[in-house]
Amino acid sequence: MLAALALVLVSGCSENPVDAPPPTIPPAQAAVSPPVTGQPDGVVWPLDGDAIAAVVDAATGSLAVLAPAATGQSLVTVFSRSGEARSVSLPTEATALTGDDDGHAYATTRGGYYRIDLAAAAAAKVDVEGQADTEFTAIARRADGKLVLGSADGAVYTLGADAGDTAAVDATLKIFARVDVLVTQGNTAVVLDRGQTSVTTISESGDNDRQALRAGEGATTMVADEVGRVLVADTRGDGLLVFSVDPLIQRQRAPVRDSPYGLAGSPTLAWVSQTATNTVVGYDLATGIPVEKVRYRTVQQPNTLAYDDASGTLYVVSGTGAGVQVIADAAGDR
Repeated sequence: MLAALALVLVSGCSENPVDAPPPTIPPAQAAVSPPVTGQPDGVVWPLDGDAIAAVVDAATGSLAVLAPAATGQSLVTVFSRSGEARSVSLPTEATALTGDDDGHAYATTRGGYYRIDLAAAAAAKVDVEGQADTEFTAIARRADGKLVLGSADGAVYTLGADAGDTAAVDATLKIFARVDVLVTQGNTAVVLDRGQTSVTTISESGDNDRQALRAGEGATTMVADEVGRVLVADTRGDGLLVFSVDPLIQRQRAPVRDSPYGLAGSPTLAWVSQTATNTVVGYDLATGIPVEKVRYRTVQQPNTLAYDDASGTLYVVSGTGAGVQVIADAAGDR
């Protein structure tokens, strides 16, 4: 049983600077996708840059895509549902993206994050108090509105409300090798650490870990869906892992070949990209046994997925500058 492989993470010991870092393995990575040989399904919008993250905003119906720009800078491209694009330049490098479904996106950067007004296509920097030199690598928003940030040196910061251009730290927990991905279900934050190939839930107070589990052979990406699940791509182990968070239990595993990487949750299907074959697959998880329902040809390097619940549109975002693929009514007639 995977539960028997639960990782023992003791937060008290990690606060001692002489403690050795957690043991790790080389993080798994997406496959280098081959050239596209057929026409991708749906339509493709052009995009400047090699995207690293994307999020759909329910309030505006827009898609925000984060990509590196000039050296040390980043660009957020905001697409309307019709494909009209506007750009938001970020003067420093941004590493991760989340949203609040109320017209804003948030992008991590060294020392803090950017608050992006999607309707106005404008961004403002928010500094995290006392963390000017911290390399933030992950971000998520809790149900109570608090942002949770993760860092390259393995810490999770639960923030209070920002006051204009600064945000206070309510709690800090440093027990990871690196915080690569953060998601939330309610007020529970979940951490993916690729080097430990682990998922860990964080208490609502933000100052201790609740439970932790090994996540396959080489987990890389993670998303939360609307029905309380957390989906994890086990890229090295060729699988889709499905967790509940209260308690943290691996509920399902589906074999997904060809280097699964990109993920998106939706009310009916879980979406997984296969980067070795430029493919995206929709799985029905309702019966407890993941069942493939639909499959689409994609743009090259389909590393990032996002799903618009209101329109039923699946966005497949290329990691090599091949654009944003738009698949309308993606779930189809199931």
